[in-house]
Amino acid sequence: MQNIIFTFVVFFILRLLSLFYSICNEKQILKNGAVQYGKFNSLLLTLAHIAYYFSALYEAYVSGTQFNVFSICGIFVMGFAYIMLFYVIYKLRDIWTVKLYILPGQRIEKSFLFRIVRHPNYYLNIIPELIGVALLCNSWYTLFVGLPVYACLLTIRIRQEERAMKGLL
Repeated sequence: MQNIIFTFVVFFILRLLSLFYSICNEKQILKNGAVQYGKFNSLLLTLAHIAYYFSALYEAYVSGTQFNVFSICGIFVMGFAYIMLFYVIYKLRDIWTVKLYILPGQRIEKSFLFRIVRHPNYYLNIIPELIGVALLCNSWYTLFVGLPVYACLLTIRIRQEERAMKGLL
């Protein structure tokens, strides 16, 4: 269980670092006239993300999960997810936030990854991250109940983002 907790904490710290970067960007883009869309859904996604993480950890604790082959797979999946997260942050730089903001005249990222995968932050970071957390912790209830709930909120978010960006395309 100690290896699971240690790995969980490392990835959670990385998530907090990305959140800090998001908050810094948010302050700046609000000064530049950004408009927020889907505020309530952003709140629900934040709460669902936190609940998912800690549900997975709690499930591992209650079941006495030991570090195993699923945990190792989870580390690899989460590693991929975080590489994608930091790549997306690198490409979007000053406009990347965890909330949905659109700036007047905002640029559209058209690099290779963004051309081949629509919404790479969601499909290559968030979903794999959540799968990886569940694998790390061997948290099957969290995976099979929590992921579909999160996916519903994420689907709403993607639709909101598509509508908000329509004027930029």
